[in-house]
Amino acid sequence: RTQPWVRKYIFPGGYIPALSEVLPAIERAGLWVTDMEVLRLHYAETLRHWRKRFLARRGEALAMYDERFCRMWEFYLAASEVAFRELGHMVFQLQLTKKQTAAPLSRDYLCG
Repeated sequence: RTQPWVRKYIFPGGYIPALSEVLPAIERAGLWVTDMEVLRLHYAETLRHWRKRFLARRGEALAMYDERFCRMWEFYLAASEVAFRELGHMVFQLQLTKKQTAAPLSRDYLCG
């Protein structure tokens, strides 16, 4: 479930579905999950970098918006990093195809 503060202030009306909600919809659509990657701490690191970059240019954001916006954005980035680092939040990357045979059997094609 999407955290209420995030839904109200950061992504109004937003909703982040759980993998258990996404997979049945994929099956109903007649698609195949041909690859899935669990990005455990990757997103925590992404959020850390985003926060560092935001803080480095905070003055520009303050000039465009206001102090309230800056504080909320800092809080969101820091709290989200903690959620992904310590509370088990994860991002999943799915590869979907219309046919089971449409994707290679290994990920070798991703490197070249």
